[in-house]
This record gives sequence, C-alpha cells and structure tokens, in this order.
Amino acid sequence: MSNESEEISIGITGLGEWELPNEQIGRGLVIITNRGQIPTIIHHDPHKPTHRGVIWVSGASGGFDGPANSMYRVVGDDLAPGITSVRANYREPNNLIECVMDTLAVVSFLAGTGHTDIVLVGHSFGGAVVIKAAPFSENVKGVIALSSQTYGASEAFEVSPRPLLLVHGESDEVLSSESSKRIFDWAQEPKELKLYPGLGHGLREEPEEVQRFVSEWICDHLYMPGERDLYR
Repeated sequence: MSNESEEISIGITGLGEWELPNEQIGRGLVIITNRGQIPTIIHHDPHKPTHRGVIWVSGASGGFDGPANSMYRVVGDDLAPGITSVRANYREPNNLIECVMDTLAVVSFLAGTGHTDIVLVGHSFGGAVVIKAAPFSENVKGVIALSSQTYGASEAFEVSPRPLLLVHGESDEVLSSESSKRIFDWAQEPKELKLYPGLGHGLREEPEEVQRFVSEWICDHLYMPGERDLYR
C-alpha cells in the first residue's frame, strides 16, 4: 500500500444510540472511536444472528440513503435478517482518508459481532472509499462501487481476490462512465462492469432495476446455494 494508506488507524472505544428521524427505518447506532463519533443506521434481527453483513456509504456530502431512490434504506432493510446492513455517515465528509477510516471502523464493529463475510457498497466519492478500504480487512468479501470517481481508486487492483462490481450510468454528467471503465482497467479479476444506458449519476431513472441488480449481486456473493431460502 502507499504511504498515504499506511496512515490509516482507528479504534472503537464505545457504542451509543441515537433517535432516527421519522422518515428513517432501522436502529440508530453511534460507533464511538478515538477519532470521533460515526452515526449509523443498522438493519438486523437480534433474534436471528448472521455472519453476513453489508456496509453502505454515500458520496462526498455524506448521508444514509444512497442513490437510486434511497437504495441503501430500501435494500438494506429488505436484506435483513439474513444479512445485516449498516448505513454509515461520515465524520468528515469529502475527506477520503477519514472516510476510509470510518468505513474500517464499521467493518471492525461488524467483525466484532460475528460478521465474517462483509460487502462494502459506496456511491460516487464513496466508491473510492470502499475500494480503498477493502484491502485492509479479510472480512471484506466483496466491493460494489456505484458511479465512482477515479480519485482514490487507482489501487483498485488491491481489491483482488475479492470480487469488484462497478455500476455506472452512461448519461452521468457528474462523473462520466469512463471513470468506472478506467477503474475496471486498473482492477484485477474477479471484476464486473455494469453500464446502464440513459441513467445519470444518481441512478434514479430505473431505481427498481438498479436495486434488484445490486441486491442479487450481494446475495449471490454472501449466500451459499439454497441458503437464502432459510431467511425468507
């Protein structure tokens, strides 16, 4: 890893609760670290423990809901209880290294609660965050970068041997789909590039299709054949 990567260090010192806004669903959990507090929303069933998890992070402005008409909230809730979802906000939005550390702190939290198989999902700026974070944990078993920027993602080859999925709209006027094509070229196998004609940066034009595709990719990589039926 680069010298910049070697500076990444964060530790969890405690946990807390926070009250969610009325429009949100899930459980408000604050991960307290030696670098500050990370607000998260968790979707899980404490009576049905699982070793599978997904961490969802947003773009440079932060937030919880993600692209494609609040995909993080919709898909995150739908995946439970077989897969725990944690929607994490950043302590310092648009600070790449700090946001990578936030993501790794959430990975550490999930790992410490028995989640051995984790997929990271990030949108836009968050795509680079999850690509950069993945190599630091053996618990990360897959990465999804949606409408990703290239800055911070040049070490995409280090995601391997974990599978990497890149999703981009070909009508993205914020970050051209050439960004994901370049990251795809940087990455090693296993890797996949999914381009959607007519979709913009927020992937809002066909939200249900994007949600379905991402959800199925996550399930395909976290469940053994036939295992998902046990949670339906």
